[in-house]
Formats: sequence, structure tokens, C-alpha cells
Amino acid sequence: MRYAMLIYGITEGATGATQAGQEDEMAAYAAFGREVSERGMLLGDEALQPPHTATTVRVRDGKLLTFDGPFAETKEQLGGFYLVEANTREEAVAIA
Repeated sequence: MRYAMLIYGITEGATGATQAGQEDEMAAYAAFGREVSERGMLLGDEALQPPHTATTVRVRDGKLLTFDGPFAETKEQLGGFYLVEANTREEAVAIA
């Protein structure tokens, strides 16, 4: 079964993290990606663009509406995902 593992985080610049802290975080993501890839479980992964680059698209009464930015104003935003293959929900949770 396929599972999407979503990566949420505080928007860039809002965490006060140092450059070294950010590099450590990215290294941890890379290590996780290598591990699930080596186990043959990784189906795909992707980092997303920052929220300020987003466009929300809606259709209301047959009219296409677009808005700058993400749908929700929140400190935590979806930053990326891993798509993995796991035999059970428990296995997917253990991987996460």
C-alpha cells in the first residue's frame, strides 16, 4: 500500500534557526530519503516551493478564481513529501 508522508514545518525565517541548523535539518531529510530508498520503499519525494510562491485556484459558479498565496494563513506549512510503499499502516508509521 502507498503512504504519503507529509513534511510540515515553520515557514522559512520564522524559526530563528541558524544556517548550520538548517543544514542539519536538510541532511536529516536526505538521510531519511536514502534509507527508505535503500530499503526499496521510496516511490517518490519532493520539496515544495515556499508558501509565498503559491497560488490558490478555485472554481465558484463556473468562474475560475485565483488568489496569491496558500489557502491557510498559519505558521506551519507543507514543505514536501515522501511517497513510500509499506505492507501495513504500522510499518509506514514506524518508517515515519
